[in-house]
Amino acid sequence: MTDSPHRIDTPEDIERALTALAAGDAVIARVLSKAGLPAPRRREPGFEGLAQIVVGQQVSTASAAAIWGRLRSAIDPFEPAAITAASDDILRGVGLSRPKIRTLRAVAEVIETGGFQFESLGDLAADEAHARLCAVHGIGPWTADIYLMFCLGHADAWPAGDIALQHAVGAAIGLQHRPDAKEMAEIGARWRPLRGAAALLFWAYYRVLRERSGAPG
Repeated sequence: MTDSPHRIDTPEDIERALTALAAGDAVIARVLSKAGLPAPRRREPGFEGLAQIVVGQQVSTASAAAIWGRLRSAIDPFEPAAITAASDDILRGVGLSRPKIRTLRAVAEVIETGGFQFESLGDLAADEAHARLCAVHGIGPWTADIYLMFCLGHADAWPAGDIALQHAVGAAIGLQHRPDAKEMAEIGARWRPLRGAAALLFWAYYRVLRERSGAPG
């Protein structure tokens, strides 16, 4: 692994993590043989990375990219103070919903007032880092886990509420239903402290399932 046991930053990190998991878990070994090694998925950490995840909530990838492009053009430099100063008209004009505007403003405010430091998250265990992110108004469990995975490369983040991940895990372990977030948390415990690597693998497996049998998009 990399210098920190909490990080999966490179293809080599992912390979080592999944090889270790597969050695002791038949489900991981089987899925790895079908899906292959997933590639790293990384974004810039900090306010901008978290904001991009918020923008992408509950919209298509294409829509998220378009809204983010307009937002970055309208807010330059992209800093908490600039979001605080921007009018609602500007933020709505780029395509942001009212809840997303409230979330971005809440994150910007807590950063500006010194109530939150992104730098402290990287060295924390996944559950503690998750809790600190969720303590910020508007940041829910999915957003927190996606930030930990894609912006920090946290090896043990586990987005239990992600629908694609739920479909893939349910199929992999032979369930006749899509497990909910609570059940996913229980299932994922077997892959600690490398649940983030497992999540990357199951997302790759979900793409395989879609190609083979038309799983929901």
